[in-house]
Amino acid sequence: MDRPTLADFLKSRRDALRPDDVGLSAGTRRRVAGLRRDEVATLAGMSVDYYTRLEQARGPQPSEQLLGSLARALRLSYDERDYLFRLADRNPPPRASLDPHVAPALLRVLDRLEDTPALILSALGETLAQNRLSMALLGDHSRLTGPARSSVYRWFTDPAERELYPPADRARQGRAQVAGLRVAVSANSARALELVRLLQKRSPEFTEIWKDHAVATRFADHKTLLHPELGEIELDCQTLYSEDQSQALLVLTAAPRSEAAQKLGLLAVIGQQRFAPAG
Repeated sequence: MDRPTLADFLKSRRDALRPDDVGLSAGTRRRVAGLRRDEVATLAGMSVDYYTRLEQARGPQPSEQLLGSLARALRLSYDERDYLFRLADRNPPPRASLDPHVAPALLRVLDRLEDTPALILSALGETLAQNRLSMALLGDHSRLTGPARSSVYRWFTDPAERELYPPADRARQGRAQVAGLRVAVSANSARALELVRLLQKRSPEFTEIWKDHAVATRFADHKTLLHPELGEIELDCQTLYSEDQSQALLVLTAAPRSEAAQKLGLLAVIGQQRFAPAG
């Protein structure tokens, strides 16, 4: 592990970023042009002390998971991410179609979306990043592990996943989930094939839909979502794909001055709070 070079590299990438590059406010009293150490630590989900020790060339060898979080926090390109891993004496993740490293171009767009729900998904429907309004509307998916990280898996194994949609729209959404998964399978993804085998064991419904051989990528959709506090919210969903089509940024918007726009405004206030029934 090349601690001195790793420390220099981390500092150089931190200095190259500005708060608005990562969706942060610069504030009025700021002593540095780039990001502060505590801001990088927060973005990476690690302690300030641990990050400080890395920049001072005296920290322990970071885990692959922590390096991935640092690469995302510092908005590293794929080449920069691989360099970071090598400095820490770790093997860089393969650049496969289901690489969990968030495409920097999509992440830059997500950073600028504060007033509408948005999230970045992998080809398996795994949430790689999401903004605050997306968490308030769809739930915080960051803590999910294993197959449950995939929205396709959750749709066919967890009844609660469907409560977000009106009953009349659930069949259409299920078919769309399966059609999207077949796109990932067509890219010869071992993980996609494993997910298919797992779902065939767990869900007869999935198995029946899979037999239809539908293959489709959704670029736009109009949907009604059900929020436990605000009720129905009609939204347009637009999708922006990474260059290799392996990741998608989903942006949910409401028509100007509509009831849905008002509800998104309320959602920004209440966040993920849930209120007990009166009485």
